[in-house]
Amino acid sequence: MPLYEHIFLSRQDVSAQQVEDLTKTYSDLLAENGGKVANTEYWGVKSLSYRINKNRKAHYTLLNIDAPAAAVAEMERQMRINEDVLRFMTIRVDVHEEGPSVMMQKRDDRADRPRGPRR
Repeated sequence: MPLYEHIFLSRQDVSAQQVEDLTKTYSDLLAENGGKVANTEYWGVKSLSYRINKNRKAHYTLLNIDAPAAAVAEMERQMRINEDVLRFMTIRVDVHEEGPSVMMQKRDDRADRPRGPRR
């Protein structure tokens, strides 16, 4: 089955428990359609670059998905209907990253990575 990374943003006035419930709902939906969620990361409330539906902040959640395309399409359809979900993005990947994502790594762990020239 294809592998996907899926990130969705929830409204800032929704509690962390409600975001957890949303994540569980979408995970169950994928399981019903023959897929599974390999890993889930809650990144917390972060500021947005620009306002989205009058929201300045949002809850960020990452899902690593192993599911058929039809299951992912159904999950995205359900997210479009849900008022608590501001934005989402699904990207097909060849392999899922091992360990925590870049957003969850400590800044010290990222210091040894090469950087491009500063302008």
